[in-house]
Amino acid sequence: MTTETDGVGIGAIHCLLPDERMPVADLPELARLTDEELKFAEQAGIKSVGVFPDTEPTELAARACEELLAGTSDVPDLLLHIGSRAPDVLIGSDSGKIAHLAGLAGTFPFTIDGLGCAGSSAAWGLGRDLLLGDPSRKSVLITYGSRPTAADRVRRPVTVVGDGAFAMTLVRGGRPLLKAHRMEADSSFHDLFKVDYKHHPWSQWREECADNDRYSFELAMHSRTRLGKLVDQVLADAGIGKGDVAATLMQNVTASAFQFYKTTLELPIHPVCATHLAELGHLGPMDVVLNLDRLLATGELQPGQHVLVLSNSPVAAWTVTLWEV
Repeated sequence: MTTETDGVGIGAIHCLLPDERMPVADLPELARLTDEELKFAEQAGIKSVGVFPDTEPTELAARACEELLAGTSDVPDLLLHIGSRAPDVLIGSDSGKIAHLAGLAGTFPFTIDGLGCAGSSAAWGLGRDLLLGDPSRKSVLITYGSRPTAADRVRRPVTVVGDGAFAMTLVRGGRPLLKAHRMEADSSFHDLFKVDYKHHPWSQWREECADNDRYSFELAMHSRTRLGKLVDQVLADAGIGKGDVAATLMQNVTASAFQFYKTTLELPIHPVCATHLAELGHLGPMDVVLNLDRLLATGELQPGQHVLVLSNSPVAAWTVTLWEV
């Protein structure tokens, strides 16, 4: 439980997005998809995805870090890399690679893994705690690069994946202020999705869902219950009600998910989420960071207003974060 943040908030955010947009209807894998997969891709609410030239997600993350920190002499104390869907190499260190490429010689790097789309929100809570735990620390850098695990971008029954990367810092005195944060997980869903990479070359990697009904129904019902409870707890921690929330954001998975959570939680999901879903596809843990960054850039929020950010993932991790502008 988090009830007091002692003034830890966002220092800066930088989102790296490709100029190229590929219509979902032109994705090369469509020719080999089943009818069910094709129908899913058509109805997900995603018109196009952003595409970078072939590169590793770590390289995108390092570039985002470089661009965020350009022009400043401040070196982050810690780098929290949110684990990619597939690491660049086994045994090596993706977080170390990012720190090296970004020239962060004095920064201690490590990876937060196994939380899927909830990774960035979990990193907010952990980063805040790491700052509070050691007064000598000044900033925590969080980063992630989004790329598909293999050749296919269509992840039925979940979403369609686009490319991107982000870097952001948490600092004392930052704004928005991390007002309250909670998270939960159900580890029984740990193997609902997998890629059999040990017995097949990369070109034959395919993401497999062990049980589509378990994802679409059982996990959805869990998410409705868990997120509803977490929202109530976070608002109670901050001493406010739903009527005091100026905007609610979540990750961009499918258009139907926005309506599901709007109805379930009785909180309207801000339109910026649907806009990014349609134009860029799903960017994993980057979604909520992009949505928050772009919402703040509109200037429609006033100082002191609250933004609620929801995250959940196919590995059954749920987070709710309240930011005060």
